[in-house]
Amino acid sequence: MTNVDLVKQAYSHFSTGNVPGVLALFDSAMEWHECKGMPFVKGEGVFTGPEAVVTNVFMHLPVFFDGFNISVSEIFGADDKVVMVGYYQGTNIATGNSFKANATHVWTVKNGKLSRFFQAVDTATINN
Repeated sequence: MTNVDLVKQAYSHFSTGNVPGVLALFDSAMEWHECKGMPFVKGEGVFTGPEAVVTNVFMHLPVFFDGFNISVSEIFGADDKVVMVGYYQGTNIATGNSFKANATHVWTVKNGKLSRFFQAVDTATINN
C-alpha cells in the first residue's frame, strides 16, 4: 500500500465512523497538531498517541459540531508526506451556524503508519 493509499484509507474509515479503523493506522507515538482556533483546543493543540487524539479531538467533534464531516477534494504525496486538500462541513452547535471551511492536512508516514498530522483550517468560518 502506498502512503497516499494509507491516508485515503484513513479518511474512508473516518467518513463511516470507523474510529478503530482510523486508530489502527496510527503509529503508537502519533503526533497530532490541531489548530489552536478550534473551539475545543486548549494550549498548543499538540497531542501524542492515538488515545490522546480520541480524547482531545475526536470526542469533542459531536459536542461542538452537528453533522461534522470532511469533504476531500484531493490527496497527493511525495516521499513520507501526504497532503489532503478539502473542507470541513457541519453546524457549529454554539452559534447554530452551518459552515463550509477550507482545510488542509499534512500527514507524515513512517514504517507504514501515520506518525504525524498537521492541520490548517479556516477556524474563523467554523467559529462564526
